[in-house]
Amino acid sequence: MAKKRSLLPSRNMVLVTVLISTIASVMVAASQPPSLHIDGLKITSDVPPVTSLKGEAFVPLRPVAEALGAEMSYDRKTGTVEVLHGNDKLNLRVGEKHATFNGNRMTLKQAPFAVRGRMMVGLSTIHRAFGSKVSYDRARAKINVTSPNMVEAGAQQDSQ
Repeated sequence: MAKKRSLLPSRNMVLVTVLISTIASVMVAASQPPSLHIDGLKITSDVPPVTSLKGEAFVPLRPVAEALGAEMSYDRKTGTVEVLHGNDKLNLRVGEKHATFNGNRMTLKQAPFAVRGRMMVGLSTIHRAFGSKVSYDRARAKINVTSPNMVEAGAQQDSQ
C-alpha cells in the first residue's frame, strides 16, 4: 500500500515562511524614511529625513527652518548657509563640524551633509539653533520638532 502524500505544507515550511515574511516586513518598514512633524504638523520635503545605523536622525534644514519662522540664504562663493531666526544668526557649511551662532564659534555634534542639493543637519543642531525640543521615535519612524513657545497637547500652560 503506497503512503498517501499530503498536499499541505509541512510545519517546518510554514514556520520558515512566516519567519521570512516577518523579516521582509521589518526590512520594508525600516526602509521607509521617518515622517517629520513640526509643532504637530506633518512637513514634506523633496528630500526626506534620513537616519543612521546609530539611530541618529538628520533633517533637511530649509523646510525645518522655514516652518519655524526662519529665513535662509546660501552664499555660492563660500558655500555658507545663513539662517536668520529672530535676532539669532547661524552660519554653517556642508562637511564642517564648526559653525557660528550669533558670531560665536560652536561645534556641531555631526557635520552637515548634502543629499540631492539639500543641507541635512542633525536634530541636535535644530535644538541648539532654534531652542526647539526635538525627538526621534525609531519604533514609529517619526521625528518631532516643537517650538520653544509651543504648548504641547495635554500640557498645562503656566498662568503668569
